[in-house]
Amino acid sequence: MLGMCRGRRKFVAASLALIFIPALTWLYLSSANFTVKPLPLSPLDPQSSVLIGAAAEHQDLELQLRDAEEHNHALRREISLPPRVPTHSSHHGNSRQGNQLHTHSTEEGTGDSEAKKGVASGNSSDCVPQPVVNKCETIHIAIVCAGYNASRDVVTLVKSVLFHRRNPLHFHFITDSIARKILADLFHTWMVPAVHVNFYDADELKSEVSWIPNKHYSGIYGLMKLVLTKTLPSDLQKVIVLDTDITFATDIAELWVVFHKFKGQQVLGLVENQSDWYLGNLWKNHRPWPALGRGFNTGVILLLLDRLRKLKWEQMWRLTAERELMSMLSTSLADQDIFNAVIKQNPFLVHQLPCFWNVQLSDHTRSEKCYKDVSDLKVIHWNSPKKLRVKNKHVEFFRNLYLTFLEYDGNLLRRELFGCPSETDHNSENLQKTLSELDEDDPCYEFRRERFTVHRTHVYFLHYEYEPALDNTDVTLVAQLSMDRLQMLEAICKHWEGPISLALYLSDAEAQQFLRYAQGSEVLMSRSNVGYHIVYKEGQFYPVNLLRNVAMGQVNTPYMFLSDIDFLPMYGLYEYLRKSVVQLDMGNTKKALVVPAFETLRYRLSFPKSKAELLSQLDMGTLFTFRYHVWTKGHAPTDFAKWRTATTPYRVQWEADFEPYVMVRRECPEYDRRFVGFGWNKVAHIMELDAQEYEFVVLPNAYMIHMPHAPSFDITKFRSNKQYRACLKTLKEEFQQNMSRRYGFAALKYMTVDNNS
Repeated sequence: MLGMCRGRRKFVAASLALIFIPALTWLYLSSANFTVKPLPLSPLDPQSSVLIGAAAEHQDLELQLRDAEEHNHALRREISLPPRVPTHSSHHGNSRQGNQLHTHSTEEGTGDSEAKKGVASGNSSDCVPQPVVNKCETIHIAIVCAGYNASRDVVTLVKSVLFHRRNPLHFHFITDSIARKILADLFHTWMVPAVHVNFYDADELKSEVSWIPNKHYSGIYGLMKLVLTKTLPSDLQKVIVLDTDITFATDIAELWVVFHKFKGQQVLGLVENQSDWYLGNLWKNHRPWPALGRGFNTGVILLLLDRLRKLKWEQMWRLTAERELMSMLSTSLADQDIFNAVIKQNPFLVHQLPCFWNVQLSDHTRSEKCYKDVSDLKVIHWNSPKKLRVKNKHVEFFRNLYLTFLEYDGNLLRRELFGCPSETDHNSENLQKTLSELDEDDPCYEFRRERFTVHRTHVYFLHYEYEPALDNTDVTLVAQLSMDRLQMLEAICKHWEGPISLALYLSDAEAQQFLRYAQGSEVLMSRSNVGYHIVYKEGQFYPVNLLRNVAMGQVNTPYMFLSDIDFLPMYGLYEYLRKSVVQLDMGNTKKALVVPAFETLRYRLSFPKSKAELLSQLDMGTLFTFRYHVWTKGHAPTDFAKWRTATTPYRVQWEADFEPYVMVRRECPEYDRRFVGFGWNKVAHIMELDAQEYEFVVLPNAYMIHMPHAPSFDITKFRSNKQYRACLKTLKEEFQQNMSRRYGFAALKYMTVDNNS
């Protein structure tokens, strides 16, 4: 067999030489009269700016030479490689290559001395195939994630992994209750094919590591990688463990295949630490934990779980930690200190990874020794509390790479993995079945489709901290907005001191703009009781009622004030509504408390601080009842004439097209998603409340004022597009028929009223 392989190699080499060497010789001779500067290998090369000023006529020639050089290099490498051992699956030419990810050159030129020695020494057969990852093999990834900020950071990591991946993925998240809620909602609405997610309760693991004093900013969660052998399923044999501040620049399958290189008792794959921390020379009296040489960084770990369990890993790290803590008193770098102390005692456990698998971007590291070219980069690790503000010669390049994934449209990552059987996703199947039943020739097809569109949703995008009052009267203001209404947030926070739940309809890039806006606002940052929930853009309509439902779904108080983002509530409305809960016995009756709505045409308004001031401005023409001049029917049943003199709450009857702003119990019906953009979105909801026998009660000393702004895109479409208006009319009629079927005789009035909106 060995002779056959060598004979075939000589034949292939001779054939390729006869074909390509004359061509390459001709190209070399034909270019001999030109003086061409070599191309810089990378944007990181300081000479890369020379390209910008190069003469245009030389560029084509440079590219041709570069292509020829690369082709020549690839040819020499191919000629020098042994041919593959024939297998049963390789009878059809390249069929095996098409089904498997080849990783022979993954670590070429990166200091992987073991691989080089193996080739040079000839100790193994020339025909031994290189390790590969089958395209349908599932790659397992474990991540510890706790809190709001870490949940936001991990999304960027996941995006970078999904962007490059060609394999099914299984994420194992060790989370607190906050991160679990956020990530569970996110992955449920993301609906990425061939991605499976499991969650493990970090609170149940705290007792395993809480006895270890830890000074690291990650807190107790920074120690939980130590107990993964106990936490993850007992039949899971290997896993890649990642920190949340990681960005992938390559297919994670290339890292997964490194497991094949583990030898003997190696159970941990780690990259050497790139700072001088464990050398103990950073400052006077600096005493780090014991480590082998420079130590190892645990931002990226390959764990052979089955072997670790056989080695009694739990007992091993605990005994080491107990011994070292007698003198060290606490850890400074959380789990990393303990991993390194164990490795110091048992060097045979570790398989050292090339450093490009964990390019560490904290200050004063040796990270620049890990790469010479962009193609060398595999994993970028922002392992400093300063994150993107670290000092590094090429930090701008790394920052831009990170920002690319930060703002990348996550909807584009929903691509299928063809050729791999996957578990049936019933939600996805039901959605596809529903969409297939829609008539694509229907003029209102896009409206109907929007009702079933699953929008990726990231709840609690920023830190949230609020516990409702114990008296069961607490109220949350609910609203939705897009980027063009962002300026209203500070004003609303000044007018409403209670909890707020907001759904924001944004693209990935806009979400980052919002984050910067919020973090730069003293008003917003001083409030921890505002929940910001991002619903990512998809489709051509503004999903106004979906946004309202998302915001309502995150309310944790007994009552909700259903408002709009362009309204400012009167000062003190929060406390007034809480008192009204008691006065009107909201806990035992079905009431919708109406807050009368007014508007101003002035961008600068002296906001009335009392009902008397408001009535005065109403009489002077500074204020008007809301939409009195364009849509009187929407608020006419509020009976503003009666409200002017009312001193006690009064009941009003539902009328066609009534759309007041109301306070209701948290358990009220959701908004109907068939209504998108402009028109009838609130009207339908108020009709539903009436059908469920809610009593509408107007509050005599409450008010809200609509602030002027440019018309929305959707109202412009409604006014200018005849088909838009026709579809809205059709949807209204279908909604009324649906109401009649659901509520029977009591809903007949909704069929007979004249609705001309």
